[in-house]
Amino acid sequence: MYPDLSYVFHDLFGTAPDNWLSIFKTFGLLVALAVLVAAYLLRLELERRATVGQLPGVPVRVVRNAPMTPQDYVLNAVFGFVLGFKLLYIVQHLPEMQADPSGVLLSGKGSWLGGLLGAVLLSAYYYWQDQSRRREGVQEELKDLYPHDRIVDIATVSVVSGIIGAKLFTVIEQPAAFFADPMGQLFSGDGWTIYGGLIGGFIGATIYFRRKKIPVLPVLDAVAPALIIAYGVGRMGCHLAGDGDWGIAAAAQPDWWFLPDWLWAQDYPRNVLNRGVELANCVGKYCQHLVPAVYPTAVYETLMAFTIGGVLWVVRKPFTALPGLLFALYLLLNGAERFLIEKIRVNDRYEVLGGFTQAEFIALILVGIGLVWGGWLLVARRKRE
Repeated sequence: MYPDLSYVFHDLFGTAPDNWLSIFKTFGLLVALAVLVAAYLLRLELERRATVGQLPGVPVRVVRNAPMTPQDYVLNAVFGFVLGFKLLYIVQHLPEMQADPSGVLLSGKGSWLGGLLGAVLLSAYYYWQDQSRRREGVQEELKDLYPHDRIVDIATVSVVSGIIGAKLFTVIEQPAAFFADPMGQLFSGDGWTIYGGLIGGFIGATIYFRRKKIPVLPVLDAVAPALIIAYGVGRMGCHLAGDGDWGIAAAAQPDWWFLPDWLWAQDYPRNVLNRGVELANCVGKYCQHLVPAVYPTAVYETLMAFTIGGVLWVVRKPFTALPGLLFALYLLLNGAERFLIEKIRVNDRYEVLGGFTQAEFIALILVGIGLVWGGWLLVARRKRE
């Protein structure tokens, strides 16, 4: 496994692990890649739907070279301060950053000198930009903005609301840990519930669509394949880092199994949680592996997510005429995938949920919504015909 980038270079080039590259955590890198993949696929589909007339442009007055306001200067100075505050501290305390990046970034630790330098430099840069724009003069035009023109805003709103949802569902799932250390739980880099992230992102994005007068159902259809494929990319990060999203102890490998052994059972050597027993002749601070080996459920989810994403991508064009149907199919397949994988994953079960895990319970709800919603759309169309 590769808890961070230093272990990738260790295996490829023989460099020492736990060097400065350990700042870059494997899971975080794959999550960032997942966001980029989702944004790219979503833009492609939004452009296609705009071309066929399903997502019309909204007239917006666009102002170019508008002079900066005092509030703009204040916000940029604050951003520069925070950036410098953290960056100089990280440079001066690299070992601490290597050991706990999220803890350093989310803490109040920093360099006041770096913060002041950051504020001054960024303010000076934007002052220079502002003077250049003023010389060119203000330009205004009425322009049709399409959803694909707002892809950065859509991604930002979805990611931020998704993070809030993921943390909120973790608090609901583990209330004792939250009440024992509220601030530590909220601002730690651990504890993320994937369905909380999906639901939070859905709510945030839907509110944004309505505010910008963007038709919700066609955009949700456009989001569906991008979302499940990005989920698969993120699960690759879970597997490569060994972040605990693994399965129960694997049964004996059957004789008919023809795929690589590690696809049946994985011991997650050098997992980022450092769980298990000590590895022999291991170099670095991550030297544990699981005994017995477990099902690599993150790999199974990656494969299923890519399969579902492929199906949704193939049927997206035939489904275009019935907005909402593709997203209903996504909910159905996503819920079914998660419900099935939960049978061999390590997770807490709750009597209040009928003995289901939180993910199983939500997955069943998603399957039900997908079936009812999709069925209602098909029946409604037949009545209209």
